[in-house]
Amino acid sequence: LALYFHSGEREEKCIIEDIPMDTLVIGNYKVQRWDVHKQDFLESAPGLGMFVTVTTPSAEVLLSKLYGPQGTFSFTSSLSGEHIICLQSNSTRFVAFAGSKLRIHLDIRVGEHFLDETVVQAKDKVNEVNFRLEHLIEQIHHISKEQNYEREREEKFRKTSEETNSNILWWAIVQTLILISIGIWQIKSLRDFFISKKLV
Repeated sequence: LALYFHSGEREEKCIIEDIPMDTLVIGNYKVQRWDVHKQDFLESAPGLGMFVTVTTPSAEVLLSKLYGPQGTFSFTSSLSGEHIICLQSNSTRFVAFAGSKLRIHLDIRVGEHFLDETVVQAKDKVNEVNFRLEHLIEQIHHISKEQNYEREREEKFRKTSEETNSNILWWAIVQTLILISIGIWQIKSLRDFFISKKLV
């Protein structure tokens, strides 16, 4: 996931990532500050840091740390589900004066270990092949985790659908019984009425 978004200087922005259990997540970000004179975003925002907070589906804070204007954060998920990743600048200016606009570039990799090409080039060919094989094995493990997680979600959805269908069936049966009971009661009431009026 690679994107950028605009944010106020004191504004917190969050994204939601659906992550399987026991999965490494690596995020790279860069902050740019709006320059009024140049009418453009500056390449960097010196002196401005970012608070990164990661919350698990059970509302447990997995990561809460202050980084610089450009950095990398990482965490390993302990639960499957929607993790909330929030970024907020560490600006100390009051809200009334913190009118500067920020552009935040964010790149999130789920279950992927970045290859350091300089390390790869420094090793001989056998080690390079070994290194790439390990990387491929890690990716296979990640794909397997993703598939297991999707299976779990599909099973939960199927169970919910079956329960809903079962409830609908029982409600239809109850409605039918109520209608039949009302019909029998109306016929009996009419019959009693006609008998009392000596029409039958």
